[in-house]
Amino acid sequence: MQPQFIIIHQQVVPHVAHIQLNRPKELNALNLELMGELRDALKQLDADDQVRAIVLSGNEKAFAAGADIKQMAGKTAIDMYNIDQFSTWDTIKKIKKPIIAAVSGFALGGGCELTMLCDMIVASETARFGQPEIKLGVIPGAGGTQRLTRAVGKALAMEMVLTGRFITAQEAHQAGLINRIVPTELFLSEAIKLAAEVAAMSPIAIKMAKEAVLKAFDSTLEEGLHFERKNFYLLFASDDQKEGMQAFMEKRTPDFKGR
Repeated sequence: MQPQFIIIHQQVVPHVAHIQLNRPKELNALNLELMGELRDALKQLDADDQVRAIVLSGNEKAFAAGADIKQMAGKTAIDMYNIDQFSTWDTIKKIKKPIIAAVSGFALGGGCELTMLCDMIVASETARFGQPEIKLGVIPGAGGTQRLTRAVGKALAMEMVLTGRFITAQEAHQAGLINRIVPTELFLSEAIKLAAEVAAMSPIAIKMAKEAVLKAFDSTLEEGLHFERKNFYLLFASDDQKEGMQAFMEKRTPDFKGR
């Protein structure tokens, strides 16, 4: 079936796919259906050998202005438990290929949390990040208290979560939440350019590198170093390692195949 709430561009440039959130009238509010479509599309692209990196965007006005409150307002605790909406987020977290968020306008609540599920963030000058759930009598539920604190530190995370204050792209960059700020008209093209740079590397090394970096968030330093070294050694079983080192010695661009 054709997705209703996202648009998939299979190859915007070689080896780079682009998924656009597409509920413009609702500022790309994340309803259950959109998140299900996004999960399924990411799983499909993760299994596609022609795709090595993925760009996720909204539009100029909003990456995503939060969850769809209308779907949640009347629910009970048991309803929310049975819906288990966060299992979709857990699946997205397990995508092996790098995901780059291209953010312009609002990235609030679930939208901010979705950018933090991505591996890098390119933001426009108009981007605003925030966790305003406290103003609705709840708290973030998809990582806003955990990933945000790890990204920007306790003081700023506390302020954002407890007051609902939005931060600018400049503040987000200074705090380490995003990779770079670009003019609004370039936010998507610059994210695609960054994805293409990643996609030029060995696909198998990219996935193992992402896996190793993420391991730093749920392990001790000693455990993380052990994991890193295992992946380092394992890559010496790949054709890409042979090609990469041979190309370096021959002073040419490597031709990685992902094997």
